[in-house]
Amino acid sequence: MTQAWSRSPFSALHGQVRCGYGLANDIWGQRQLGPMTSGRGDDGGDPQMSLAILPGLALSAALAVAAVVLRNFTGIQALNPVVVALVLGIAVRASIGAHPATKAGVAFAVRPVLRAAIVLLGLQVTFGQLLSIGPGALALALAAVALTMPFTMWLGARLGVTPALSQLIGTGTGICGASAIVAANEVVGGDREDVAYALAVVTLFGTAALVLYPLLGAALAMPPHVFGLWTGASIHEVVQAVGAAAAGGPEAAEVGTVTKLARVVLLAPAVIALGMWLKRGAGAGKVKVAVPWFAFGFLGMVALGSTGLVPIVGKTLSQQAVPLMMATAVAALGLGTDLKALRARGARPLVLGGLATVFIGVLGITGAHLI
Repeated sequence: MTQAWSRSPFSALHGQVRCGYGLANDIWGQRQLGPMTSGRGDDGGDPQMSLAILPGLALSAALAVAAVVLRNFTGIQALNPVVVALVLGIAVRASIGAHPATKAGVAFAVRPVLRAAIVLLGLQVTFGQLLSIGPGALALALAAVALTMPFTMWLGARLGVTPALSQLIGTGTGICGASAIVAANEVVGGDREDVAYALAVVTLFGTAALVLYPLLGAALAMPPHVFGLWTGASIHEVVQAVGAAAAGGPEAAEVGTVTKLARVVLLAPAVIALGMWLKRGAGAGKVKVAVPWFAFGFLGMVALGSTGLVPIVGKTLSQQAVPLMMATAVAALGLGTDLKALRARGARPLVLGGLATVFIGVLGITGAHLI
């Protein structure tokens, strides 16, 4: 097994930057490889590599900016720029195909840019925030992640959904939507079409939850604290969970937000655990599963943010940068997504996403009433 497990975070990042051009043939060529598939370029540090990544990286970034501008222009906060960027990337690929000049930059965007975004995401939550909601709510957040992910993988096998796609849907449903999906694919190694399908499914059902939860909460006359726990413990995206919780009033909004952030913090441990499980299940020498060093960086940023040493402006900049960086990486994934291969997945993953959403919703409401 593998060189990837023995490299330090610094050497791994250096390798990612240098091999952007060399990876392009794997990501855009005949082989359908996920972004974590191992590979190193043979450019030997060619100074032209930096110029080679510019067209693809610029195109991906332009699509990301367009997605953010669209969200800000419409004022619809639930309009996730990551998902919009994916749609734009797929549309561009369908219109003009995969242009050779963009290969290297797209390969760069789906690795170093994505991992840096996940690391910076850690600045958006502190340990103090998590402790403020009490041990019961933390246990509920942990149960939501620890039970939803394996349930979705188990059910996916019963429905005939591929393991990689089941793992991505389970991670996105159990943790934090799009961010969790793209982070998990660093160890899952699914095809670009797997990532695109998982993003679409999780966004669809998360948006449905954003609309339905306030209606159900009012119909069931839920107390604000209980409603906040339910939304934070079971809705997919952070924006969706916060938006739904706000419908229950200030107390529900505060509880829902922090409970959701507790699930976000579990992103790093969940990805690390998933990588270890895949490594063990693969068997020695059969497949390479890289250490998700970015996950440790994420936890380091949570710890740093919890010290109070990070100025407000630093946290604000990270809040602005992370969605743009995530959208850039996912736009790059969209630029490499084949619509025919996406349609070939069929409707079963959609059914899986719906049932996983029902599962975490029932788990969340049951736990919220018991706490």
